[in-house]
Amino acid sequence: MVVCGDDALAHRIAGELAEVYRQDVVLVTPTGGGPDTDEPRMRVRQADRTPPDERTLVEAGVRRAQALALLYEDDEVNMRAAFLARRLNPHIRLVLRMYNRNLGRRMAELLDQARGQAEDRTTDDGPESGHRHGDAHGPGHGHDATTIVLSDADTAAPALAATAVTGTRKIVQADGLLLRAAERTPTEQSPAAARLPAENEDAACPGLVTLALLSSTTHDPAGADGSDRSGRLAPRLLPDDAEVRAAAGRGTVVLEAVTHEPVLPRRRDSRGASPRELLSPRVRWALAGVCAAVVALAVTSSVTTGDHLLHAAYLTLLDLFAIGDPAVGEPTARQVLQILAGLLGLVLLPLLIAGSLEALGAYRSAAALRRPPRGLAGHVVLLGLGRIGTRVLVRLHELGVPVVCVEDDPEARGVAHARTLRVPVVLGDVTQEGVLEAAKIHRARALLALTSADTTNLEAALYARTLNPDLLVALRLYDDDFASTVYRTLRAAHPDALTRSRSVSTLAAPAFATAMMGRQILGAIAVERRVLVFAALDIAGRPQLAGRTVAEAFRPGAWRVVALDTSTPDSTESPAVQDPQAGPEPRTRSSATDEPPGLLWDLHPGYVLHPGDRVVVAATRAGLAELLGRAEAPATGRTPAGAPPPPAGD
Repeated sequence: MVVCGDDALAHRIAGELAEVYRQDVVLVTPTGGGPDTDEPRMRVRQADRTPPDERTLVEAGVRRAQALALLYEDDEVNMRAAFLARRLNPHIRLVLRMYNRNLGRRMAELLDQARGQAEDRTTDDGPESGHRHGDAHGPGHGHDATTIVLSDADTAAPALAATAVTGTRKIVQADGLLLRAAERTPTEQSPAAARLPAENEDAACPGLVTLALLSSTTHDPAGADGSDRSGRLAPRLLPDDAEVRAAAGRGTVVLEAVTHEPVLPRRRDSRGASPRELLSPRVRWALAGVCAAVVALAVTSSVTTGDHLLHAAYLTLLDLFAIGDPAVGEPTARQVLQILAGLLGLVLLPLLIAGSLEALGAYRSAAALRRPPRGLAGHVVLLGLGRIGTRVLVRLHELGVPVVCVEDDPEARGVAHARTLRVPVVLGDVTQEGVLEAAKIHRARALLALTSADTTNLEAALYARTLNPDLLVALRLYDDDFASTVYRTLRAAHPDALTRSRSVSTLAAPAFATAMMGRQILGAIAVERRVLVFAALDIAGRPQLAGRTVAEAFRPGAWRVVALDTSTPDSTESPAVQDPQAGPEPRTRSSATDEPPGLLWDLHPGYVLHPGDRVVVAATRAGLAELLGRAEAPATGRTPAGAPPPPAGD
């Protein structure tokens, strides 16, 4: 793996690839861009030029690399380097950091087209040429040589939203389902942990599967050091049911479904308010009464004069708008009805004026920002509607979480999004007294401080804690060391409240690292000092899974099938399901469940995996390497020097 960048994100991604995924990494940084690392799997090369020239990329090993990440803050620099890398190695997987999403999407299409043409030329050169290329890149290389374009704002938004919803960023997201790895300690929950499910009931759902046994016990809540050398109390990844039952008193990590992403409601007509909001109920009832009176007059006129009903209604409308001829010399009944119609017309005039004014006010209100409604509680207060804040707002809205935004710039890019989504917005400087109170911070569930100024975020968090001591607070901080210091200080000052400090590079690095590994990797979750990887795999070509039931394919401590992709073409063939408890008669998957196409997480243990299936597995690094057919070095069980350990208590 080759990682090129000029900021903390590049160092984070290189460390993630080397430490979590155990990949050999070459980090290319500008001269003076950072210190060397003691991580044996990572080498640092300092380049004098930005973007890196052909010589720099060749020396970094791009010709033989599996993937290249271009993470410079300048989109043009990344594009120049991407074109050069694709020319040097048409089969390399490219991961680009782009702020301009539209340009990035077109760049990905263009680079993939260039790769396709290069593969066609390689095929035309004959099978020997293609065989030599495959040998140069090792087994399995070139199967996923696509171009993936990401932005740190898009990749950090799900983790920030998950922090507000569940208090943790240990999440896996697939098929519209947000999953979290919840640690269940053997001791009694702290007040803050016990409070969160009460405010978010769908976080307390039963676990889908037990992912790990922790080193913490009833007698030792802190646990061992969490490495492979912790003895019999080391964390046990992917235990079987017997181990879970025998491990009474030990903490566990359980995969839980937080919530389904609801379908977004139908967007309101962009031209203004809905018809029901145009007029108040009183005006609507008054207009309905006038219409009923007009109908009554038309029917009475038809009965008394003997005219056709349509002709009587026509004359009544003429009298109503005072444009009909006077009923001189006509029967008394006709004259009385004409007078009544004229009086009704006088009543209609102010109603039309009132309706017009109310409709105008409704249109103006639809174009204005909403204010937080009275009685609002259990919501998330989002500070800052910039690039990252806007992404988080959209994500929270998709999850159905009530949000109140605070922004001091009425022209900020996220204000228009908030208006479109009908999300309440408070305009004002968050550091000024009264702004957070207007956002109902005293009744809020969480505060997300995502402005671009660290001092503003910290000041807002401290002030919010004075108003609501039990508030879940998540801060966006630029510097990782400063974020850790703030976290420890706030935890010490408010031990019963949930506090999270986040840097964007920390949140974005896992998504970039998984993109470097290929599209089959969904994410990774730290369990103390060990790591579980989630991947989407095809059953075809994997004898460890093909032809086995879900229960038989489970290898404790290595991998476990947790979901089935029912949207694959062969899923309609209704493969057999063997039910050990139900007897020898096989059942089909369609008879066992009528789930719509997507990921089926509650998978029957007797379901037989066949080559046409695609599944999601939770695996250790060594187990995934075996499934992918790659060699994997044994885990050392220690945290490499120079690299931060995975978060253990998040």
